[in-house]
Amino acid sequence: MAFDLDHVALAAPDISEALDLFAGTLGGTITSGGQTVGFRPVQVWIGDSTGEGMTVELIEPWDVEHNDFLARFLAAKGAGPHHLTFKVPDLVAALDRVREAGYTPVQVDLSEPEWREAFLMPREAHGTVVQLAQPGEIFADRAAMLARIASNGPRQHPRWWHKPAVNGAPPSYLRRVVLATASLPSGLGFFGALLGGHEGASGDGWVELAWPGGARLRLEERHDRPPGIDRLEIDGVDAEITVAGTRLATA
Repeated sequence: MAFDLDHVALAAPDISEALDLFAGTLGGTITSGGQTVGFRPVQVWIGDSTGEGMTVELIEPWDVEHNDFLARFLAAKGAGPHHLTFKVPDLVAALDRVREAGYTPVQVDLSEPEWREAFLMPREAHGTVVQLAQPGEIFADRAAMLARIASNGPRQHPRWWHKPAVNGAPPSYLRRVVLATASLPSGLGFFGALLGGHEGASGDGWVELAWPGGARLRLEERHDRPPGIDRLEIDGVDAEITVAGTRLATA
């Protein structure tokens, strides 16, 4: 079963400031966005046209009268990292795999052929929500996808966001998501053995994992903070800043 880390999602009551930073100051490319029950997302590619980099998804509450899950999250925890999304070619097979490993997927929805999904909760996923998703279309060639967006614009269903002012600087790169875990072996078992991350660089108390699409996740064994996404490391950030409740640091 092939898992591929697709993006990290950041939640805020209003994503305007974060969108201006990622798609304006840092020169990211908006790849898609829309509105759905409970939230409205915008995805921004932080990388270059060859496909080197990672995607950030920015989400804010929308249509909360029918689904207030994101509004409740923000009320309880404030703005910050919300989830990691792993795409799979066969969600049913992926669910069989995680259940056999002793995990309990929740909110399983197989009803929409264009987007089937399920979730693993933070208590099982080292302090963050993990979304497992089977899209109707998977782009194996990210560079080709970016070329299509350059010609035709992002997917918009519908477009609701403002257009950030682009500063014309060279592209920035989201190099990795850094996640704190209380147990490095347990984190490697989950994100590596179960969810398909391949071990790369390592050091005292940390290991970096990579997936076929180029996304990277660094696991750091930490006992001075709760488990979960600690920061994003980005080439193009000169000093540590916080946006959408998330620390951004120099890669």
